[in-house]
Amino acid sequence: MSRVRQVPGGRAVEVEPERVQGWIGRFADRHGPVRVQVTDTAVGITAADGATARFATRGGTSVDEVVRRLAEPRRIGLVLVRLGGHSVGVAFGGRVEVSATDRKQVHGRIRAGGWSQQRFARRREGQARVALQAAADDVARLLVPRLARLDGVVLGGDRQALDVLRDDRRLAAVFALAEERVLDVPEPRRAVLDEAARRARCVEIVIQDTGATGPEAGRMDTGEGA
Repeated sequence: MSRVRQVPGGRAVEVEPERVQGWIGRFADRHGPVRVQVTDTAVGITAADGATARFATRGGTSVDEVVRRLAEPRRIGLVLVRLGGHSVGVAFGGRVEVSATDRKQVHGRIRAGGWSQQRFARRREGQARVALQAAADDVARLLVPRLARLDGVVLGGDRQALDVLRDDRRLAAVFALAEERVLDVPEPRRAVLDEAARRARCVEIVIQDTGATGPEAGRMDTGEGA
């Protein structure tokens, strides 16, 4: 699973809270002295060469306090869905406490035309409907009764499949707690859920360096190697 994804105008990297301070230092090493602005909801970083970085916070008036709060253990609901498979769970401090994982058969698409293709498409749609209903049922069973104890929800997988679940009225409160990011994950399995629980702790830093100049411009800042 990648820890780097493309976003409009730049890219987003996942960095463990404990490594954020070191990441900022390496960002300054690559792009020159930085100016750091801390607001009620975000930290904005502007480097001498024009590169910028930004990440959301959970309060704090200084970078030290922001990082300390970001590192505090949280109880997170996880919803990972791809067509034909899902894994749902609750994690605390990066460890899964309770989970449900299931897979339903959904045939791939075929190119043959005519009546056979139409019959196959109807069968595939029916299989997809059953798979997504099973995913919605597991979310309703595991997360809805625990909503009052959740600090947030992190989604992962296929956005179209997640949108189907989003339309389920039983899950409205679950998706109301969901973060904007959607983790890029392979076919959901328990091992994938465990990795997603660890990634859910990470701070997502959005980097935009299209205006940067000098020899370090365009170099990818992944936060690795701390």
